[in-house]
Amino acid sequence: MSDHRVIEVIRSRVRESIAVKSELLADARTEQLATIADRIEGSARLGGKVVLFGNGGSAADATHLAAEFVGRFQFDRDPLPALSLSDNCSSVTAIGNDYGYNLSFARQMRALGNPGDVAIAISTSGSSPNVLEGLRAARLRGMYAVGFTGANGVEMAALTDTCVMVPSTDTARIQEAYMLYAHIMCELVEEAMFGAQRDAVRLKPAA
Repeated sequence: MSDHRVIEVIRSRVRESIAVKSELLADARTEQLATIADRIEGSARLGGKVVLFGNGGSAADATHLAAEFVGRFQFDRDPLPALSLSDNCSSVTAIGNDYGYNLSFARQMRALGNPGDVAIAISTSGSSPNVLEGLRAARLRGMYAVGFTGANGVEMAALTDTCVMVPSTDTARIQEAYMLYAHIMCELVEEAMFGAQRDAVRLKPAA
């Protein structure tokens, strides 16, 4: 039998996560997510792409979400163009070495971002210098700038068109909450882009 204190820690953390996620039901935040999904859909229909970036765990989340778009989320469909700027370690380290780590995303954004693309910055603090520089570069490229951050991410919010600020300062709780929203984002885009095709296949009479 596990120690009672261990069980209580587990239950406490689950309760904390539920409490933070319940705040995502607020109308203002759900409208933000709907706007983000709509902008991604609009960009994709015009040949645009999603460019995601972040540091550490946020870098892993950026890669995860790019894979959801390029691969599939809930059903088979055509791929959607998306990439994570942290995936090319040669670019990240070369830029960091030659120009400074603060430009590790901004220089890639200048090379790869196009007007009409959607840039999604992920940072629990919302104050990482290289993430903020990446957003500045995205805005200069004419991209739609999105942020996922925590309650203290005011610097990020100021550089985005739409910024979801999770009402927490705990890194783990912020990550859990924004990934819930990010998965819903993927679902909304996939459904908007390909739901009708999926339904048509389902309704097609057998030969």
